[in-house]
Amino acid sequence: MLDARLKELADRADLIVRGYAFSRDGDLIRVFNLNDGFSAMILSPDGTMLETNMDEIQQALVLRIWERDAPFMTA
Repeated sequence: MLDARLKELADRADLIVRGYAFSRDGDLIRVFNLNDGFSAMILSPDGTMLETNMDEIQQALVLRIWERDAPFMTA
């Protein structure tokens, strides 16, 4: 992915942890891996994974991050 697009995603993120950008999109949470420029996940606000192309290790990591850091998402 182009560096300019990654910068745009990072700038719009409400929270970035360990290279994962978390952004609110209506009632959904979009997660994008800024490190690989490819992996993504969509979460419900309660942390239920709705869609992803991440491997199982990334999924577990993102869900742990969300569980721990969701209260820090900016409004």
